[in-house]
Amino acid sequence: MIGRRSAYSVVDVHAHLGPYSLFYIPDPDASTMVDVMDRTGTQFTVVAANRAIQQDAHLGNSQALAAVDAHPTRIAAYAVVNPWQDPERELDRLANDERFVGIKVHPSLHKYPVTGARYDAVWAFAEESGCPVLSHSEHRSAYDAPALFEAVATKYPRASVILGHAGITPAGVDEAIEAARRHESLWLEVCGSQMTGPLIMAMVEQVGAERVLFGSDFPFIDQRMSLGRVVCAPLTDSQRQDVLSANARRLFRWRPLPEGPGVDDE
Repeated sequence: MIGRRSAYSVVDVHAHLGPYSLFYIPDPDASTMVDVMDRTGTQFTVVAANRAIQQDAHLGNSQALAAVDAHPTRIAAYAVVNPWQDPERELDRLANDERFVGIKVHPSLHKYPVTGARYDAVWAFAEESGCPVLSHSEHRSAYDAPALFEAVATKYPRASVILGHAGITPAGVDEAIEAARRHESLWLEVCGSQMTGPLIMAMVEQVGAERVLFGSDFPFIDQRMSLGRVVCAPLTDSQRQDVLSANARRLFRWRPLPEGPGVDDE
């Protein structure tokens, strides 16, 4: 391992892989990701391929599995489910391939609301199996504003849903906090270009440290920057460790994440 070892174990539950069609991302490959993880002390990262959330869910999911095969002790995969691209096929694939540890949906990119019937199979599978679902969430979005997930949580109360970015903006974080306070099945994840230490602290204080998760949005946002926001937030050591990895280990129990290198390994 390279660089100074983190004092905390770290699990990143929100990262991506591969090029993105809307703008350039330097070095978006799995090997570069693992190199950065070595420097930050991140044990494990769960990825969704950019190709999967954009052009082709099936092909992109295969790319995510290739990254798992290349780095099985450091990377796991989300199966992206696009409501317009045979979602049942990808759910069947997820159910039968243990390299997938969760589901990723992106309603804003796919222009389909989380409350729509094409997502029903996702929420039903999550409720029946215990498979966690990471969804993009965005303030004022017609597709995935945090408040929309309350209808999902009411209909599928045992489906664990991670609100990626926790609404993105400060007002979105407020909205996500209110939704999560009313529904224990909703979890908040902290990555985003507008995220700050005080916003993370507000999530912890109002929802509880046990339902806030670390994610980086790497390689859109450098993992080191996202990690620094949590490390420097005014949290207790116990709260910080919950956010950085303990909560992820509790949530991803359907297919538990590998332990990865420990903080004292060389």
